[in-house]
Amino acid sequence: MEFQAPEFLWLLLVIPALIVLYLLAQRRRSRFAIRYSNLSMVKEAIGTEPGWRRHLPPLLFLFGMMLIFVALARPTGIVFLPKQQGTVILAIDVSRSMTAADLQPNRLEAAKAAARDFINQQGPDVRIGIVSFSGNAALVQEPTTDHLLATAAVNRLSIQNSTAIGSGIMTSLDAIFEDPISAVSSKNQDELLAPTPTPTPLPRGIHIPATIIVLTDGRNRTGPDPIESAHTASDRGVRVFTIGVGTIQGATVQGGNQGNPGNGRQGGGRNQGGGGFRADLDPETLQSIADITDAKFFLASDVQALFDSYKNIDKEIVLTQKKEENTIFFAAASFVFMILSGFSSLWWFNRLP
Repeated sequence: MEFQAPEFLWLLLVIPALIVLYLLAQRRRSRFAIRYSNLSMVKEAIGTEPGWRRHLPPLLFLFGMMLIFVALARPTGIVFLPKQQGTVILAIDVSRSMTAADLQPNRLEAAKAAARDFINQQGPDVRIGIVSFSGNAALVQEPTTDHLLATAAVNRLSIQNSTAIGSGIMTSLDAIFEDPISAVSSKNQDELLAPTPTPTPLPRGIHIPATIIVLTDGRNRTGPDPIESAHTASDRGVRVFTIGVGTIQGATVQGGNQGNPGNGRQGGGRNQGGGGFRADLDPETLQSIADITDAKFFLASDVQALFDSYKNIDKEIVLTQKKEENTIFFAAASFVFMILSGFSSLWWFNRLP
């Protein structure tokens, strides 16, 4: 919780001072009552009600005062609201390793089917954008509430070379924000040369109603460092969910090398059965991206797990966070405690505390 006028919190020091004064008054009251020789006068002086009743009205009054002092400090907090609108960017890996057939008919087609299903589940006011990344990243469909356009963009995705996860994240961020975040996806030379003011990073845990979902089956091989890209997303309040497609052991893909298809080489050596390479997943990096941005990492080793990953992410983003002032709640609670204090005192003792 934060306070817009924290100087008023100094008033809380009045509360312990009042408690001390109350205890001294009770002690003096008891001493004064002992001076009377008449027992009925003693009872009238110190009261005959149970001790807890005698102390409850002042306690309620002090608690009400404490709440009103907090209200004067104008507290603010994070509230969770149902998602009515927002932006979701689907960043999908289209590198050659996505042709692996361990998911039928292949990884890319399975990913496209799961993405279409995710799009169909979104509300009409949710803006959806599509980014593809391989050796570089491209905005295939800018964020739109026309989900048919988003689905058509998914259908157009085709295989390219290499894997640039960091570029996919940065291009997705550029699709969310109007200002170009880096040179990776700037549209023209003027944007590359023009200085872009660095925005003030949002506090950890504060998220804007925008989400990136990165789906990949390999390791970052070119472009920006995906960890640095994740920190950039975190500073802008954007969560980046990651989905790793395939198994951690990887799968052999025929048809050349990720970076240079057709040369028959791979990171771990030439495939003995012919030209090809092994597409190996990097779960550590994907987990780190999710952790940095307060999101989650999902491993999809089969088609059903892939669909379930998107469904689980949808559950995670059904609520949006908003920072709101809570003064009215503290003021209302203070009023209730003050009323209870006065009512209980009048009911039991026919006087106000």
